[in-house]
Amino acid sequence: MLNRYIFYKTFFDKLFAVFVLIALFPFFVLLSLVIKLTSKGPIFFLHKRIGLNNKTFKCIKFRTMYEGSVGNLAELLKNDISLKKEFDETHKLKNDPRITPLGNFLRKTSIDELPQFINVLLGTMSVVGPRPIVEKEKIRYGKDIDQLLSVKPGITGLWQTKGRSELTYKKRKQLDIYYTRNNSFILDFYIIMRTFFVLFYPKNKGAF
Repeated sequence: MLNRYIFYKTFFDKLFAVFVLIALFPFFVLLSLVIKLTSKGPIFFLHKRIGLNNKTFKCIKFRTMYEGSVGNLAELLKNDISLKKEFDETHKLKNDPRITPLGNFLRKTSIDELPQFINVLLGTMSVVGPRPIVEKEKIRYGKDIDQLLSVKPGITGLWQTKGRSELTYKKRKQLDIYYTRNNSFILDFYIIMRTFFVLFYPKNKGAF
């Protein structure tokens, strides 16, 4: 049953990714021009992440930060205690000074993650799955790290439909582990439908 689930999940992933990339190609071209015109730097940002069976891959996103600011996080947290506390709790910053004005919009709407459908086509990600982590995060999963890496990371997942960045890192971790232990066609379908609902009705996250 598990092998059948993986087979059909992979088939769906590829088909869905092709559909999305073809349908959104004109939008991708337009957005690429806007990114280039509003800030210096490349259109895409390739970030090293850990995927299935502990294999590393380049996670593709639209660039949302100012050029050269990616490596400034350690210095930023060192000089601001409140930002360090926020990052330790959520592994994110709500008001990250490294992010461009356009980048803020792209992140709030999750548009920056659309190029990850290329990762789905390449087989390094799935449409639904746990969030792809970076090497430094592995230690935070402790004994659950092998469980996390037993499935492909996803563009969307349980925690993205249950509060997104408002959740603590601990809660996001729990939801991702829950998914890896209970993944099924029904749960995947629920997460996809819930993702659309949250994106279009962000103020009513708990209504569905």
